Amino acid sequence: MNGNGYVLSGTLNIWEARKEASSFLAAHGIQEPESNAELLLRHVLGLSGAAYLAALRDPFPAERRAAWEEAISRKAAGEPAQYIIGEQEFYGLAFKVTPAVLIPRPETELLVEAIVREADRLWPGGAPYAADIGTGSGAIAAALAHLRPSWRVAASDISPEALDVARGNVRRLGLDVAFKQGNLLEPFAGEPLDIVVSNPPYIPAADIAGLQPEVRDYEPRGALDGGPDGLTPYRAMMAQLPLLPRPPRLIGFELGLGQAGEVAELLRQAGWWRDIITIKDLAGIDRHVLGVI
Repeated sequence: MNGNGYVLSGTLNIWEARKEASSFLAAHGIQEPESNAELLLRHVLGLSGAAYLAALRDPFPAERRAAWEEAISRKAAGEPAQYIIGEQEFYGLAFKVTPAVLIPRPETELLVEAIVREADRLWPGGAPYAADIGTGSGAIAAALAHLRPSWRVAASDISPEALDVARGNVRRLGLDVAFKQGNLLEPFAGEPLDIVVSNPPYIPAADIAGLQPEVRDYEPRGALDGGPDGLTPYRAMMAQLPLLPRPPRLIGFELGLGQAGEVAELLRQAGWWRDIITIKDLAGIDRHVLGVI
């Protein structure tokens, strides 16, 4: 190792290389160094499952050394592992991710589950028209299309670069999703949406500087910055509802810590949704708010 990056020591086996890299990442203040090292190692070696475990005592392959040193050095500098390997799993599907899109988070899977659960109750055996607003990598839209192939699913994003990533993901997964570029609900003006789902930017602008460097320095600010109090996108979508011929029967948002009460109140003030449902994530934080007509 040297001051400029990670250098694999001597002739280590694969297990020893993982242990050494984990220590290097820990020394650079990287959270979860062991899991990051293993994720990157599996990627660099192109191994998974039993094949990876069976190879742990083998000598580290010389032809993969440069790629391994580069990956660990990038991770030590703070770059998210998902951007280094170019992929993140969401709802059992593999999504390409680049710095143009937010990395999909596990808690967003709970929003997908809630939308599907409520939609199955509202449209038993039916085919509602669902729109994912601010789609990023396309994870929510793709998961909905995967879980309910009969639905009509569309997605929007203001970023053409994000839409390129999302289109590529949907194409690789063989799913049917229509994409529109524009600000939040504006691309759907005049369209009778049954379901609106969104994981918009919700970090208060002043809080971004205090985020983990992995997020602050690498993920797109446009996918993080929710305005002065983090609620600007939610207010904007409520203001854009008259663009639709009727309010969606089901609307669902992901949101940040401490925002559930205010987002629920925005839905109540709109006056359309009979039931307002708040859903906790696995850490017990109020993470999602749904409105149901």
